[in-house]
Amino acid sequence: LRTEKVPELAERVGLPLAEFEARYWANRAEYDLVGDDLGYWRAVAGDGVDASFAAELTEADEAGWLSVDPAALALVVELHGRGVPLAILSNAPGSFGRAVEAQPWAKYFRTLLFSADLGVTKPDRAIYETLLDRIDADPADCFFTDDRQANVDGAIAAGLRAARWLGADALRQDLVEFGVLDQ
Repeated sequence: LRTEKVPELAERVGLPLAEFEARYWANRAEYDLVGDDLGYWRAVAGDGVDASFAAELTEADEAGWLSVDPAALALVVELHGRGVPLAILSNAPGSFGRAVEAQPWAKYFRTLLFSADLGVTKPDRAIYETLLDRIDADPADCFFTDDRQANVDGAIAAGLRAARWLGADALRQDLVEFGVLDQ
C-alpha cells in the first residue's frame, strides 16, 4: 500500500496507524482470494462499516495501489512497442481488477488476471498454470517479476523465468540478462 494512503485510511476508520496496518495485512490474503469489499473492511475496521463506507474505503485503497511509477510505465510502453506480449497477474480483489482494467495504461497488457476472479492467489502453482493457459505459452518462454520473493519463487517453481521487482532500472537489467531486451 502506498505510504501516503495508509495514514488516511487509518484516520478514516478511526484506528491508530499500527493497529490499522496490522488488521489491513492480516485480512488481505483472504480479501485477495474472495474479493468481498464489505467483508474485508468490516474485518479491518469493525461491524460499523456499511456498504457505502466500504465503497469509499475501497476507492481510497485502490487509489494508493494505482499510483504508477513513471519509469515503470515508460518500460511497459517500450516493451509493448517492441511487440513483447505483456500480462498482469495480481493478487487482488475483483473490484481492484475492474479499476485496473479502466486505467489508460491497461491497454498495453494483452492479459489481465486477478486472484479473486480466479479463486487462487500467488504463490500457488495453480495461478501460474492458469496464466500460462490464458496466454498459451510455455513457462520457459515467460519472464515474471513481483515485489514479493515468495511469488517469484512460486513462478520459478512453475517453470517461469523470474526475478524480484526492485524498480524499473533493475527490471531492465533483468530483461537484458534473460534475453528479452537488447543491451
